[in-house]
Amino acid sequence: MKTIFTAFVLFLSFHVFAQMPGMGRMGGQNMNIGHFYGKIVDSITGRGVEGVTLQLTGNRFDTVKKKMVTGNLKTVITEGNGDFSLENLPLMGSFTFKISAVGYKPLTQKLSFGLKMPQGGGMPEGSREQMLNMVDKDLGNIKIQTIAADLGNVTVTTTKQLFEMGVDRKIFNVDKNLTSAGQTATEVMKSIPTLSVDIDGNVTMRNATPQLFIDGRPTTMTMDQIPADIIDRVELITNPSAKFDASGGNAGILNIVLKKNKKTGYNGGIRTGIDSRGKVNVGGDINLRQNKINLFLTGMYNERKSISTSVNDRTNLYNQIPFSRIYQKSNPINNGYFAFLRGGFDFLVDNRNTISVAANYNRGQFKTNDNQSIDSLLTVLPSFSKLNQNSVGTFKNSGSQLSYKHIFAEAGHELTADFNYNYSKNNNSNYINTQTYKSVYEPKGAPINQQSLGGGTTKNYVVQADYANPITENQKLEMGARAAVREFENINSQYFRSPLTKDYLLATALSSNYSYTDKVYAAYLNYSMKVNKWSYQLGLRAESSTYNGNITKANKQGQDSASNFKVDFPLQLFPSAFLTYKLSDKEDLQANYSRRINRPNFFQLMPFIDYSDPYNLSVGNATLKPEFTNSFEISYNNNYKKGSNFLVSTYFKHNTNLITRLQYPATNPDSAHFYSTADSVLINSYVNANNSMTYGLELTNKMPVTKWWEMMVNVNLFNSKITVDELKGQSAISNKRVSWFAKTNNTFKFLKTYSIQLSGEYYAKTVLPQEGGRGGGGRGGGMMFGGGPQAAAQGYINSRYSFDIAIRKDWTWKGGNSASLTLSMNDFFRTQLYSTYSESPYLMQTSERRRDPQVLRVNFSYRFGKFDINLFKRKNTKDIGTGSDMIIGG
Repeated sequence: MKTIFTAFVLFLSFHVFAQMPGMGRMGGQNMNIGHFYGKIVDSITGRGVEGVTLQLTGNRFDTVKKKMVTGNLKTVITEGNGDFSLENLPLMGSFTFKISAVGYKPLTQKLSFGLKMPQGGGMPEGSREQMLNMVDKDLGNIKIQTIAADLGNVTVTTTKQLFEMGVDRKIFNVDKNLTSAGQTATEVMKSIPTLSVDIDGNVTMRNATPQLFIDGRPTTMTMDQIPADIIDRVELITNPSAKFDASGGNAGILNIVLKKNKKTGYNGGIRTGIDSRGKVNVGGDINLRQNKINLFLTGMYNERKSISTSVNDRTNLYNQIPFSRIYQKSNPINNGYFAFLRGGFDFLVDNRNTISVAANYNRGQFKTNDNQSIDSLLTVLPSFSKLNQNSVGTFKNSGSQLSYKHIFAEAGHELTADFNYNYSKNNNSNYINTQTYKSVYEPKGAPINQQSLGGGTTKNYVVQADYANPITENQKLEMGARAAVREFENINSQYFRSPLTKDYLLATALSSNYSYTDKVYAAYLNYSMKVNKWSYQLGLRAESSTYNGNITKANKQGQDSASNFKVDFPLQLFPSAFLTYKLSDKEDLQANYSRRINRPNFFQLMPFIDYSDPYNLSVGNATLKPEFTNSFEISYNNNYKKGSNFLVSTYFKHNTNLITRLQYPATNPDSAHFYSTADSVLINSYVNANNSMTYGLELTNKMPVTKWWEMMVNVNLFNSKITVDELKGQSAISNKRVSWFAKTNNTFKFLKTYSIQLSGEYYAKTVLPQEGGRGGGGRGGGMMFGGGPQAAAQGYINSRYSFDIAIRKDWTWKGGNSASLTLSMNDFFRTQLYSTYSESPYLMQTSERRRDPQVLRVNFSYRFGKFDINLFKRKNTKDIGTGSDMIIGG
């Protein structure tokens, strides 16, 4: 029992305060972190009563007598609006609450936090939010009158789980993940069930790319720009309800929740590390919580060096006759850094009103050197080329959030409003030198020197308001409205060195400036109800959007010519439904449905030819329609024993009007320039010609194998099918495959202060994701390290597997300070080879890539702090409380 309770105290020390006194005779003071708060109101007028005397008596630990004694714990006077706050209270035992005021009848009531010691050595499972509410209890509006009513107690106990089941999401606590220490969010995602991460850091969820959220809001940041050490948990919303943005197609939402320390007093930490390539990372955070202000600041500087090798073998077809084959080898080396800074504050106006301000800024620079060899095995005139490419890319990203929250007296009754602004800017310069040879020593013409200068900006504005009202104890109504505006600008200038004048000349056909504005307006309504063991939620969301695009090209006279287009998407309705049946205290069964949309992006809509690749021209289709997804899911969750959790999910998704690429040959519309020698080219465009279907079974089990070994296993078995109609003379194609992937995460603890984490993953042969290759689609990772799979009507990713390992040593000192040293290596067996095959009626392509295997990293972190329990600040009691207005009398 003592061991269990000590573990429980250690849990609280990490999640509520950095230091927690012991309990009773176990040493130290009582756990004085409890907090009662509320408002005293007149029972007739409902107005707050000023000057009411509140006295709380109970048991406390006498440090002189070394035993528990009964006495006065706290005496306060209500403020002008009737608010009161009783802090620094023991968690255990019961209290006597006395209320007295001139003109009102005195009253006395017994109170308790309801915390009980576990029976039989077990610790009941529960949610993290309930743990926080256990020490932070809203007594609501207490009406002073002669009618007496007992104040109900809430008993909440919990232990932190690896993952938790929410109503509409799965929550994975990753703040202690060993293998991602000192790295980015990309490494964190590798340890999350349901998610797949390719060699370039692109994240997919059930073979589709999810929307990336940070703290519940969309972001312009990518996975490679988010430090792993500031991530608290990851939420997977595989089938979003009507409350969330309906865009995102057949994928769900990946919400990254960042750490925001709310420990009383001041506390913080520093961390640093280095890898086997000599690249360092440093970071730190500080938090100050005093009176009505909570301040936080965190920062990180991370150097990166990425080394890749790739082979690409492509055969071009025309009328089913091979006429050229290109065999390309590449060895890019990427060097750079990114820096991240985030800060903000919470201002508690009073017990029920909070204003929060947060901001983040990050920037980085990456330089790439790539030497390529290209064999052009033409049927008539074969050639060999050497290409040297040097590029420099920089990016800046900033974001800010202003939010307001009002919590009513009833638990779960709240109003929130916030404004989010995100801005990102990137600049890149690329210098390419290509020399073609007839043979190894005989050049074929002069070298082609190319300069590519470009950049762009993205601005996101989101205004959102949400209202939640628990109509009764078993009914709840939610509603909200949202407006999102995205502004995008891009500059692309291509220069070639003239073989005659030796000057760099602007290639007008390849250069362009374009911009677009995307606006989405939405409103939603959710109604939920609980009847016995059944609970359900019905929702409806309405969205409309509009697209305004502009592209500017330089003409032969050096002047600019502009073309504009506009696409309006009419109002659409998106229903959702969730039904849950509680089989027992440990078992839940849930079924849900939602309808979602994926609107075409700028590149798919732009009705102008893009000449970036002279042999593969691209043109958008302004008549594209959005694609729609109907998604169904059934889940069974069982906390079958202490520390264990078994989750089974089956899912089915059907897409209509699926946007896909269409390739067809055409005469080169710009073959007159010196940089373009092809008479015929492939035109790439997009059509609503396809539909797709995905269904699968997912199993996740987390269990303690022994006292020192904990294991998590995730298996996903699915079938993907993509159907292509007959278009432009191409035959109808159906591409389908049954596939699966599995991952495991094992944690071994020994000698009390040492732990080892061993993780592995295996991916069977898989159909290429349907949305691959949609330029500008905003994939979740791979910033400046390469792209994802190319779109194709037919194709697959070959099987692959890898293993990561980490070992950590922990230290803890008196006063709560702690430190850890972590040694880790990714892909330590060097088995991660990303290989794809794709084909169309006009080409066949095989690609193989390997990136950054067996990189060794050493990271050290140190935590410190000094705490004052009296500065404890209330938290949001959204999910649990004592009910509505309470009447107390005596």
